[in-house]
Amino acid sequence: MTILITGAHGFVGKHVTALLQGGDEYVLTPKREQLDLLNSSAWSLQHPDPNVNLRQYIKHNNVNTIVHLAATCGGIGINKDNPGRFIYENLQMGINVLEAARMTGVKKVVNLGTVCAYPKFAEVPFREETIWNGYPEETNAPYGIAKKTIMEMGIAYATQYGMDVTNLVPVNMAGEFDNFDLYSSHVIPALIRKFEEADGKVTLWGTGSASREFLYAGDCARAIGVALERSTGPQPINLGTGEEITIRDLAELIQRVGEYDVEIEWDSTKPDGQPRRCLDVNRAKDVLRWEAQTSLEEILSRTISWYRAND
Repeated sequence: MTILITGAHGFVGKHVTALLQGGDEYVLTPKREQLDLLNSSAWSLQHPDPNVNLRQYIKHNNVNTIVHLAATCGGIGINKDNPGRFIYENLQMGINVLEAARMTGVKKVVNLGTVCAYPKFAEVPFREETIWNGYPEETNAPYGIAKKTIMEMGIAYATQYGMDVTNLVPVNMAGEFDNFDLYSSHVIPALIRKFEEADGKVTLWGTGSASREFLYAGDCARAIGVALERSTGPQPINLGTGEEITIRDLAELIQRVGEYDVEIEWDSTKPDGQPRRCLDVNRAKDVLRWEAQTSLEEILSRTISWYRAND
């Protein structure tokens, strides 16, 4: 099996690459300057011929499996400031990958979606069949809509062309290799960095009342590994723990795990984001025979330790 991992050098990509490179598969992990997924005619800076494109890259390397992880994403702030960029780049990358896979006869595509695709007021726990039953939370709607459109494209390609597609929908993730930039990071790395840099007091966005569910990126990588070995059908499969926690309680847990001696205050003028997020994970158990294995406290401990070792 020759596997192309898009986004291999990103947060989740590093976990997936580490997992797959330990097996018998031949794994391709091109960087963006080597394979620009936004440009369907691009292959590599070392190959200036404009006729060399993503399809030819796949053919040249005998790729028969694609794990599509590449995404333009981040927390509330960067989502609010870049709605056009987020919807365009995520749509363009997904369209190019799926169409190139179709045209070259790639046997398997595992596509990673996002919990941001769910409606803002979806019934909790979120069930896969409700993903189109409303508009996503406004601050990340363009990103969520782009990702679930690509998910739907995968379903359409499976229906019309018989493509073997797996659509995975993970909740918020954390772990080693995460992005800790305060502007673009997600909630756990952002909170950890604020605590690490706090001088006696830390100010956090919102009221703390919103809830989230968190998955260890290594557990997500395991699910991807399982999906590569199974014909799951293209309907979305949630990946999570099925357990939610308020942001206020999360902040206090981070404070305890990291042993931070700081006072927490909340800035209610900033948005909370989606009111609640928690997934129904029964389809993952039934179809993938997969369950998350890492507790939230262990996720936080691993993420804090990695940040301190790599800051």
